[in-house]
Amino acid sequence: MRYEEFTIEGRNAVLEAFRSGKTIDRLYVQDGCKDGPVQTIVREARKGDTIVSFVKKERLDQMSETGRHQGVIAQAAAYEYAQVEDILAAAREKGEEPFLFLLDGIEDPHNLGAIIRTANLAGAHGVIIPKRRAVGLTAAVARTSAGALHYTPVAKVTNLSMTMEDLKKQGLWFACADMGGEAMYRCNLRGPLGLVIGGEGEGVSRLVREKCDMAAAIPMYGDIDSLNASVAAGVLAYEAVRQRRGF
Repeated sequence: MRYEEFTIEGRNAVLEAFRSGKTIDRLYVQDGCKDGPVQTIVREARKGDTIVSFVKKERLDQMSETGRHQGVIAQAAAYEYAQVEDILAAAREKGEEPFLFLLDGIEDPHNLGAIIRTANLAGAHGVIIPKRRAVGLTAAVARTSAGALHYTPVAKVTNLSMTMEDLKKQGLWFACADMGGEAMYRCNLRGPLGLVIGGEGEGVSRLVREKCDMAAAIPMYGDIDSLNASVAAGVLAYEAVRQRRGF
């Protein structure tokens, strides 16, 4: 299956993309461009809480496929995002307690795609990612998910820790992958659960860690100190599967 990467260039095309409701992950604007059309595009981007990055012309020239970017390039998602409520609704429709993955700062598209694939196979109802410091649903993510994006909804939220607070009010509790936590075999991973996986470099951020109800450590006995983020997600997910399915 082929997934299209949407890179939109030129002022009219980018403005029309925003006004048509297309899902835009990030807008790149040339430093110093402050004329009326560019300011209009930036206002449209901020209405939808799109991340706006001001960069040098050389960066836009490198990104451009047409050579006619006119100071603006938008990157659109290769796949539509869901709402958090869509994920909870999917659990209700199945008569199951919610099982979610929350990803805090995953920046490698191959890691994100692999985690979405694992989430699907582990029976999770969806994945939640933040808007900032994280990769979006690019074509590389879609390809790596091996079709899982067709079945597993992904929601993108402005503030992950605030989203966790809202989900706690709906009965969910959260376990994060953390080397300093309790061995995952001794953690209770049943019930309405969100598994929190940190980014490739820094792991789970402090604010998100503080919202977690427990930290689950994956036992490791080798010579290096950590697993790849997508591998850690898979190991922890299947301990949750074991407990939740009564194996």
